[in-house]
Amino acid sequence: MKFLRFQYNNKPRYGFIEDDKIIEVSEKDYLTNNHKRLRECPVNVKILPPANPSKIICVGLNYRDHADELGMEIPEEPIIFLKPPSSIIGDRYPIIYPPMSREVDYEVELAVVISKEAKNVDREDAKNFIAGYTILNDVTARDLQRKDGQWTRSKSFDTFCPIGPWIETDIKPHELEISLHLNGEPRQHSNTRNMIFDVYQLVEFVSNIMTLKKGDIIATGTPPGVGPMKPGDEIEASIEDIGTLKNKVISHPIGT
Repeated sequence: MKFLRFQYNNKPRYGFIEDDKIIEVSEKDYLTNNHKRLRECPVNVKILPPANPSKIICVGLNYRDHADELGMEIPEEPIIFLKPPSSIIGDRYPIIYPPMSREVDYEVELAVVISKEAKNVDREDAKNFIAGYTILNDVTARDLQRKDGQWTRSKSFDTFCPIGPWIETDIKPHELEISLHLNGEPRQHSNTRNMIFDVYQLVEFVSNIMTLKKGDIIATGTPPGVGPMKPGDEIEASIEDIGTLKNKVISHPIGT
């Protein structure tokens, strides 16, 4: 099932896609199987980011082929960092190129969306705390990452976390093709089977550090092929059985 958030009659609403139609549900029923159908809405509504998390936990260097590409050793445990919720945008929203950077990269990732409060979860029980999966682009100002020696500034600009277009509930996360195209040209490609730490291991690891809330996101790392993008570029991030997240890069608006 594809859950999504959308704007209708100037209000944010919640629903799912059924036979190319959007069926609205209440906020409390969002991401659950026990939802009451409220109404059918037009399909040409404005699509919003599918999650509104309290936090976005990201994992660095989590694909074996990416580690090979960089000539780096396989980490013994996940390397995590945070992106702020203010960095989130949805499908077809513009990524704004910040004026203080000269090297902004794309990073396609499978994102896990948490279904309910999770603390000290065991790997074997992790799937019971996952609502579904979406696509995330961990946009990074690479020059600032090198300059700062840590990742906060480089990962945190407004619009640096495109997610969407929806949350898919009915997939198996450990055997999915993942790819990214820049202006129609392939740039990244792998399969989630190449993850060093799988989805359930990450839920266990993170929930033993911090309490996860409904709607929180764990971004599971990016495959090889990370590279720069510039204003005017179009990015298509795709994951098998989920879909494609599309965003265009624009220059920072003058005077803002």
